[in-house]
Amino acid sequence: MSQRTRYKSVVDVLVLLHRTDGRVLLLRRAGDVYASGLLAPPGGHLEDGETVTEGALREVDEEVGVGIAPCDLEFCHLIHHRSPEGEARLGVVFTTQRWFGEPRNREPGKCSGLVWAAPDRPPSDCVPYTAAVLDRFCSGALLSTHGWPTTLAGGSA
Repeated sequence: MSQRTRYKSVVDVLVLLHRTDGRVLLLRRAGDVYASGLLAPPGGHLEDGETVTEGALREVDEEVGVGIAPCDLEFCHLIHHRSPEGEARLGVVFTTQRWFGEPRNREPGKCSGLVWAAPDRPPSDCVPYTAAVLDRFCSGALLSTHGWPTTLAGGSA
C-alpha cells in the first residue's frame, strides 16, 4: 500500500463589496501580476498566522482602502480552484454591504482601475476564477469547484 501525500493548498481570501444597487467592486489587475488586464474582486493570499477573516480585512484595506467591521463581513462561498497550470487553491469568499471610506486604488502598480459590475452579468474580461465565483455567489451556492477535470461539488469545471 502506497503512502499518500498530505494535501496542501494556497488559500485566497476575496471580498465582494456589494452596493445597494446590487453591483460588486472589481479591480482591473495591472503590471507584472497574474491575469494582468482582467477583473477580480479585492483579495489575495492568506498570510501565515492570520485567520481568513483577518486576511480578508487586511486585503480589502490594502487594495481599496476601506474598513469593514468584522461583524459586517459575511462568508458567502468556498471555491476549490485549479489553475490551467495545475496549481490548486481554496478561495474563501466574503461579502459585505457596509464599509467605511470610499473605495480607491491603493495599489496602482497592481491595479489600473475600479469597476462596479452586476455580479449576475459579469464583464467578459473577468479572471475565469472570478467569473466562477460570481456565478456561484448569485446562485446562492456555498461550495463549488473550478478548473478541475470533473466537478466535485456542483460548480463549473
